[in-house]
Amino acid sequence: MTARVLVVDDLEPNVKLLEAKLRAEYFDVLGAYSGQEALDIASQEKPDIILLDVMMPGMDGFETCRKLKANPETMHIPVVMVTALDQQADRIVGLEAGADDFLTKPVEDLALFARVRSLTRLKMMTDELRARYATGKDLGIVGNIDPDAGADEARIFLIDDNDEQAARMISTLGVEAHHVTHESDPEVALNRAREGDFDLILVNMSIEAMDPLRLCSSIRSFEETRLTPILAIVRHGDTRKLVRALDIGVNDYVTRPVDKNELTARVTTQLRRKRYVDQLRSSFQVSLEMAVTDQLTGLYNRRYLASHLSAMFDRAYWTGRPLSVMILDIDHFKEVNDSHGHDVGDRVLKEFAERISNSIRGIDLACRYGGEEFLIAMPDTDLSFASVVAERLRQEIASQKFHLNAGRDELTVTVSIGLASTENGPEDDSAQKLIKRADEALYTAKTGGRNRVIQSAA
Repeated sequence: MTARVLVVDDLEPNVKLLEAKLRAEYFDVLGAYSGQEALDIASQEKPDIILLDVMMPGMDGFETCRKLKANPETMHIPVVMVTALDQQADRIVGLEAGADDFLTKPVEDLALFARVRSLTRLKMMTDELRARYATGKDLGIVGNIDPDAGADEARIFLIDDNDEQAARMISTLGVEAHHVTHESDPEVALNRAREGDFDLILVNMSIEAMDPLRLCSSIRSFEETRLTPILAIVRHGDTRKLVRALDIGVNDYVTRPVDKNELTARVTTQLRRKRYVDQLRSSFQVSLEMAVTDQLTGLYNRRYLASHLSAMFDRAYWTGRPLSVMILDIDHFKEVNDSHGHDVGDRVLKEFAERISNSIRGIDLACRYGGEEFLIAMPDTDLSFASVVAERLRQEIASQKFHLNAGRDELTVTVSIGLASTENGPEDDSAQKLIKRADEALYTAKTGGRNRVIQSAA
């Protein structure tokens, strides 16, 4: 895996040394020699990861990291502090500033490269979601994202077969801050992880009942937990296991003996990133739904119909089962708008769509075809059964008045419906021809007096 790495240090030899090591591993390297230069390059070049020294004149690494994480354009870029500072207090300050890791010089190359690869993988996944989010935001479909929104009590799952250690860990995490679930049996833990919808999973890498690396690999392979962050608890100096864990997909780690402040900072970072990614995924889902649904009625739109009706038609052709289509048109809808206003017209369209949704099956496809026209595609449905459904819907629309102005006023609405089916289609039938036949039947219903159901001619 290649990535663009920004190395920040006020001493040029340190930058050149790291650059040489990283280039030997096929990373693309950028250099910066001050905090401000790092901010400028990060904003312009959008590196995949930043290796940041702490002790720099002017703006130190802590302040640089805070500014990187405060900027919406760079907040998602992972930051690893690589410094000669070796005090626990410095490590905690760095993590609380937003750093993803804090490595003390001299750093083992194996551990550094594993951390860079691990964080780069996470960054690339986030980049894809960010690109989709940016498209939705440009179109005005989604709003701004706030990673700190909804920072309520998190659901944390602790997997540790040492009950005494687990009790200390739960106490360290703080039962008031988070809801912690503990499981000592790794086999049981796998099932509970899939079913629990947890925000974070902590794994003791000294578990004896199962290979902890295999446990983490299994958690990462399940669809339900593929994106759930995993924080490993490793013995100090166990670099081999740590490197393997990061390569498998573990997001972060804390070493024993566990410092409460460091654990809190790392847990906070993972939960904040999860909220950010969850919001990105949610906005993408909203963008998809907005792209294929009609904003007023909530039914699918014509774009969705175009892509799915052909597939429904092909299935009907290959299985030999009929596909029926009905097109519905609200009678004299222009008069509703002219007499009562477009707001009333919109409410009629919304309630009309709700009645359609309540009258069809789960396998049917209902969409707003345009204006006051709606289309329902009914797979595995012959013309006679479709006629029964259409007539029932027509009667329901005509008999149940539409309520306006909080129920103070009532409006009678009728609908004309045209039906067509693959049963009576030509040999060279197609989805578009099926729609055309239903539309012709609708035209006959409209010209024949409205408020009626007409089947297409064979």
